[in-house]
Amino acid sequence: MATAIYLEHYLDSIENLPCELQRNFTLMRDLDNRTEEKKGEIDKLAEEYIANVKNLASGQRVEHLQKIQNAYSKCKEFSDDKVQLAMQTYEMVDKHIRRLDADLARFENELKEKLELSGYESTEGRGLKKSELRGQREKRGSSRRGRKGSEEDSPRKKKMKNSPDLSDTLLPMQPSDVLDMPVDPNEPTYCLCHQVSYGEMIGCDNPDCPIEWFHFACVDLATKPKGKWFCPRCTQDKKKK
Repeated sequence: MATAIYLEHYLDSIENLPCELQRNFTLMRDLDNRTEEKKGEIDKLAEEYIANVKNLASGQRVEHLQKIQNAYSKCKEFSDDKVQLAMQTYEMVDKHIRRLDADLARFENELKEKLELSGYESTEGRGLKKSELRGQREKRGSSRRGRKGSEEDSPRKKKMKNSPDLSDTLLPMQPSDVLDMPVDPNEPTYCLCHQVSYGEMIGCDNPDCPIEWFHFACVDLATKPKGKWFCPRCTQDKKKK
């Protein structure tokens, strides 16, 4: 039930994402068209200047060159706006990816803890369950002597014998697998491990820290500490001073 509720909330959070992406892409396309128009205007002004430069007075030359310069500045402005939109779009999508990766790692940890508590990770627990099942099968076999063969030799029981343990079925991946997921090569990296952001992270309170953000596991943290926190590198540099 909790998984269904989480999925519903997550889908609600990305409900407007397609519209926002479409809006940004439309704005970028509009900026591209305006830039192309300005480039055509620059080409036309340059041709006019080259053709008439000998007949133009000094003041007219400066005025003509200023028009070309203004057109180039406008093109640069359009290009800067497009870059900002592209970065905003990337962050918009990357924010949801980071959230999903963090939640996935947390769910995997919770699932592993539940399996360990329920005894599926214990060899003795599995052995006890198998012995109990074997005793129940023997009782059923003795009470059904008239049947041909035993239930233990049936295809269904063979399939159960050859199937993997429940823990292997329910836990096909570990939280560390988040690091192996394909990521954008342009995505920034953090922490002492130089990996992308995932799971819970903590920021160093040193404003001059070159790394800034760290994964909990890489700095031996299980929960967020109270008060200010400084990374191992900044702590060591502070002691040297």
